[in-house]
Amino acid sequence: MNDLAPNLDPDRDGRAFIAPLVSTLLTLPLGLMSLFFAGISPMACDSCNGQAAHDFDASFQTAWPLLMAGLVVVAGLLVWCWALPWRKANAARRVGIAIAAPAVAVLNTVVFWALLDLP
Repeated sequence: MNDLAPNLDPDRDGRAFIAPLVSTLLTLPLGLMSLFFAGISPMACDSCNGQAAHDFDASFQTAWPLLMAGLVVVAGLLVWCWALPWRKANAARRVGIAIAAPAVAVLNTVVFWALLDLP
């Protein structure tokens, strides 16, 4: 055996970082924008009073924790995508999780805005 040749594992996937990297570059801005716009959403009801303000507050108290839980799920998907062993056998699973992370971030935002009772 040649001592100059590196001992390469044939099962190691050299391109395993691509899907998690692209997913991270898409998901983090989506999650941050979602968090920002959800955080300023109470300003939509600044001029509300009476029943409209009460309805918005009640819906926001339900939607905000769900948004936070969804963002935790999104972060978990990103961590899981990066943490999978970089083997060729995990390539399809890694790509699926990498696609799921930004999709769940978008779905999370849509669910948040759907739950809000805006005037």
